[in-house]
Amino acid sequence: MRKRIVMLAASVIVLMQTLSSAQQSQKPMTNDDVITMVKNKMPETVVVSAIQSRASQFNTSTTELIRLKKSGVTESELNAMIAASSKGAAAGASTKPGGETTTGAPVAVPASKSHMPKLYFTSGGATRELPLEKTQLAETKTKPSSMKSLAADSAVTQAMQSGINTVAYSAASHMNSGIGDSAVQQAGSVFAGVLSHRTPTVTYVWGVPSPASTNVLQTVSPSFALDFSRAMGVSADDYEPAIVKLTPAQNTCRIVGATQGKADVRSSPAADWQMYSHFLEERVPVRTEKGSAGKYSVTPASGLQPGEYAVVLRPISKEKKFSGGDVARAQGDGLMFDAIWTFQISDEAE
Repeated sequence: MRKRIVMLAASVIVLMQTLSSAQQSQKPMTNDDVITMVKNKMPETVVVSAIQSRASQFNTSTTELIRLKKSGVTESELNAMIAASSKGAAAGASTKPGGETTTGAPVAVPASKSHMPKLYFTSGGATRELPLEKTQLAETKTKPSSMKSLAADSAVTQAMQSGINTVAYSAASHMNSGIGDSAVQQAGSVFAGVLSHRTPTVTYVWGVPSPASTNVLQTVSPSFALDFSRAMGVSADDYEPAIVKLTPAQNTCRIVGATQGKADVRSSPAADWQMYSHFLEERVPVRTEKGSAGKYSVTPASGLQPGEYAVVLRPISKEKKFSGGDVARAQGDGLMFDAIWTFQISDEAE
């Protein structure tokens, strides 16, 4: 009898161990599991296979991706985690009445084959893409001494309000109609600053039409992931992301920044405009983390005050030269500098 009891007890122990093992195998794989495998020097192929074959609940927020990289997780392993998280997000996503997407697991930044720069905002484990905008150029005789003086300049605000953009300017200049063309004048004398050949230089102002961004954020410490690795005609290593504070101007637009240049620089194809060496803008201190060429995470170094802001791309070297024609047509290096993602920090943001 005693022998049977011992055998029964042993069987129960084995069964409990089997059930425990089964329960553990069903437990979703997490970020810490991956870090544990990496620190135990598991081969990369084994880690990737485990990520792909097991159920998972990965956190692929910008902060977590940075932590994973610092823990030794490789790019292939990170990509496998993002892909696995994307599958889980697609399977478990639901939409709230306001259009906000919620899931049981954090939403991953989707892979993209687009050549256009893309920006993703992460908050509370959820990630969404912010729409790419392009700045408009206006010209004025006002010197770029302060953002406040530019915001008060009627020539600048008329330019933004009229909707005349760099494409319209490019078309006019290529038709040899001159900057003083009647069509441009009728649109609000946007380029009045270059009508006089007596003025060797003018102030070029970058701005965004409309007085406020539609991207209203409820956090004072937003986290962004930026991918411009596939941008055509540029070297991704020449640029890095920055956050700038925008200056509202007469309830018509928001001023991004300004610099001076020759009156005819926007029609020049030569890359001889060192426009960023003395560029006026209000940059916000940020923390950036570079993943690979053209892939960054960026967060403000401290909480942002309520107001209008934007993520922009800026040359790492202030000595970099641009073609005025590329800037006017927003192509190549001009597209990188003109690209902007605006957002607003609400008064109730925490």
